[in-house]
Amino acid sequence: VQLQASGGGLVQAGGSLRLSCKASDRSTSNNGMGWFRQAPGKEREFVAAMSWNGLSTSYADSVKGRFVISRDRAKNTVYLQMNSLKPEDTAIYYCAANRFAYSATSQGVYNNWGQGTQVTVSS
Repeated sequence: VQLQASGGGLVQAGGSLRLSCKASDRSTSNNGMGWFRQAPGKEREFVAAMSWNGLSTSYADSVKGRFVISRDRAKNTVYLQMNSLKPEDTAIYYCAANRFAYSATSQGVYNNWGQGTQVTVSS
């Protein structure tokens, strides 16, 4: 299965963006899904994750209360609604499917990665 991330762009601080990650088929519908990001010169880090059924979510402390992960299993799509964006949110954002059904925060359990989408937040 291929994961296609989209929705990135340039936004001013305080603004919002919604990222989408569409799977090419339904094979990830029973997998936990996550979003990660990598800023220039930094390692890739966890942002948010959701269990296969959407009942469990996890967030990095840095985005808690500002970002919301959701999924539409019928559309094979996972979303990341990003509000109150800050310049430090600037990064390439990646979606991924993990090997299990839960909302994993560790990159090691994610075995299917989409290409990134650039998010740039200006001050």
